[in-house]
Formats: sequence, C-alpha cells, structure tokens
Amino acid sequence: MTPFGEKIRSLRKARGINQKKMAADLGVSPAYLSALEHGHRGQPSWAMVQKVIHYFYLIWDDAEEIETLARLSDTRTTINTAGLPPETVAFVNTLAAKVDQLSPQRVAELMDLLDRGKD
Repeated sequence: MTPFGEKIRSLRKARGINQKKMAADLGVSPAYLSALEHGHRGQPSWAMVQKVIHYFYLIWDDAEEIETLARLSDTRTTINTAGLPPETVAFVNTLAAKVDQLSPQRVAELMDLLDRGKD
C-alpha cells in the first residue's frame, strides 16, 4: 500500500463510501481505485489527486497532505547517483537491495533521521 492509497482508503471508509461508488463518482474503474488503494498502482496523476481533493471537500492542510502523499507514492522510484561519492552509490544500492527487509520501526527511524537532515 502507498501513503496516498492508505489515506484515500481511510477517508473513504471513514465516510462510509464503498469503492464502487467512489470509483463511479470519480469516473474511474473500481479495479483502478482498488489498485491505487492497495499499492498496485503507484503515483496518481495530478488530475486524479485533484479529483480526490474535491471529492472529499479537502482544503488547506488536508489538501496539501494529499498532494504530498501522492508525491511520496511512486512505487518505482529511480535514484540518479551519477557524480556522487562511491560511499553514497554503495549506500543507495544497498538500500535498494535490502529495503524489503526493513522493519516499520527501522523505516521510521531512518525517516526521522532524513527529516532532521543530519548526518
């Protein structure tokens, strides 16, 4: 599941809307919406993000959160390491090889470290 998919699923369920109805209201197939919610589809288009924001009547911080989560939901991220130090290239490749082995707690710790911007 992606951050965007998790959020829209949560919003949909909190409002008691089933997938079929939401998909019809947004003009997409139920299969697409399901794939988006479950992370089988990655980053949604800008237009889809805007449809979701308007569908749930989100404003200000809530709308910004949806946009941010959409940007963080690319399931096929590529990192260009050209020109970076060898240690950084090795780190990125090691992370790519082992990311599926990280516990949620370790991911949270790494995210906290990255958010603080400290070495």
